[in-house]
Amino acid sequence: MMKTQTRKIRHTYSRPRRSLDDKVFYAVSYAVVGLLTLAVLYPLIYILSCSFSSANAVSTGQVVLWPVEPSIEGYKKVFENAKVWIGYRNTIFYTVLGTLINVAITLICAYPLARKTLPHRGFFTFLFTFTMLFGGGMIPSYLVMRNLKILNTFWVMVLPGALGVSQMIVTRTFLNSTIPDDLLQAAQIDGCSDFRFFFEFVLPLSKAVIAVIAMQYAIGHWNSYFSAFIYLSDSNKYPLQIFLREILVMNQIDVNDIVDPEAAIAMQGMADLLKYSLIVVATVPILCIYPFIQKYFVKGVMIGSLKG
Repeated sequence: MMKTQTRKIRHTYSRPRRSLDDKVFYAVSYAVVGLLTLAVLYPLIYILSCSFSSANAVSTGQVVLWPVEPSIEGYKKVFENAKVWIGYRNTIFYTVLGTLINVAITLICAYPLARKTLPHRGFFTFLFTFTMLFGGGMIPSYLVMRNLKILNTFWVMVLPGALGVSQMIVTRTFLNSTIPDDLLQAAQIDGCSDFRFFFEFVLPLSKAVIAVIAMQYAIGHWNSYFSAFIYLSDSNKYPLQIFLREILVMNQIDVNDIVDPEAAIAMQGMADLLKYSLIVVATVPILCIYPFIQKYFVKGVMIGSLKG
């Protein structure tokens, strides 16, 4: 009797059987998602495999998926270059300092705009949005940096982009939809000032969006190339990306300089190996940080983008 009732319960709560159309739809969906995943993962795996292969295997195209003739020769050549360490030092400094400035300015700007009682709130929002559509251009920007006397200094890498308008809008929308007005009113009744409310209530409740914008700003600083190329002339202040470009350019082979074909092939193989090793060296730090804040991305981006 008990077995019969158990079977009836299991049958009642079992998943509904899928129709043929549903099975076809799910099969096609899984196949498409699988192909897209492979299309994204394969270049990453290929670059990593090439960086751990020998120069000869890379130059002759033997690497397809896994490392061929495993070697760390490329990484030895990269880290033997003192410029790589200088670039790492400068890039880490620019990324940390720039991200702190970016997050602080963004929150300071987004919080007042999230307050519905701010006078002329729409006008100030329009001014920020206007800068996303129109800009002065490269030459006026260079003249501004020169007049501010920050050319060829560390500040030129972190101050010009201190506020990202898109990140500010996402943060403002997040605060507007997450921090209720009743909480502010209750805090004000207890004698809480705006500064105290910001630091003790707003910041702890905004960890998700802070993680999102911090990651976006950090990636921007880490990959920054054009600003350093335009504004910096002292090689001791160059970020990693500039040094990587120089190393790659120096390892290019001029056809007019070829004397020994075998030596030219070996040089080209080493140049290709350095290229893949440099890509991994420049990418790994950001990839290592991402898993620690990935859990905040869905909440922060979805709330900040869809609401408001």
